[in-house]
Amino acid sequence: MWQAVRSELHPKGLEVVTVALDVDPQAARGWIEQTPPQHPSLIDSAHQVDELFGVVNVPNGVWIDEDGMIVRPAEPAWPERDNPPDYQKLADSPEVPEQLRETLKLAGGIRTQPVEYMTALRDWVANGKTSKYALDSDEVIARSGSRGKAEAEAAARFELGKYLWDAGRQDLAPKHWREAHRLQPANWTYKRQAWTLADPFQGPTALYDSCWVNDVRKIGAENYYPPLDLSPGRAK
Repeated sequence: MWQAVRSELHPKGLEVVTVALDVDPQAARGWIEQTPPQHPSLIDSAHQVDELFGVVNVPNGVWIDEDGMIVRPAEPAWPERDNPPDYQKLADSPEVPEQLRETLKLAGGIRTQPVEYMTALRDWVANGKTSKYALDSDEVIARSGSRGKAEAEAAARFELGKYLWDAGRQDLAPKHWREAHRLQPANWTYKRQAWTLADPFQGPTALYDSCWVNDVRKIGAENYYPPLDLSPGRAK
């Protein structure tokens, strides 16, 4: 999907950089190599993008201008696609494992806004600093969410768990990842990463207090991503 965006907008000055968040680089590498992209495609095994840019779910996008300034902070980023995934068809298939069917049924209720997002992105590419969707630094900070003690400790806990995982102490990593979940419960990248390493379908296990299906049910699938705030950033 992002390759299509890059093909359309790169001639107009946009470069797309995709970053996969995965403690196991090989798990992400296969998806990248399946369709070799023409844009930089990185793997962040330490989840530093979470910590530095405030990413709490994927896909998220951050807009950075030609001067290296962030003009939109991390927010849900969905490119348009010709053929939306048919979640319901897979969810109703008896050949799909039950846990995955539950996940797919919930995923079918997730709200995305690809048309709105791409409209804003195209406007920014065309108009640059004068785009009504480009934010000044004060608004970027205001819309970046909380960066307090709890978030800082959650990042440290996640990093410690990752260190233990890489050091071969996979038995000790979940303790710190559970604490990261507690400290920053809205960070789905921390939760999904831990759940995936415990179970490929992110289902319930003895290692964690919850799982993807249970946590999404608590908030409602329609609230899984916050609505895009595309209100004008400043007078143009």
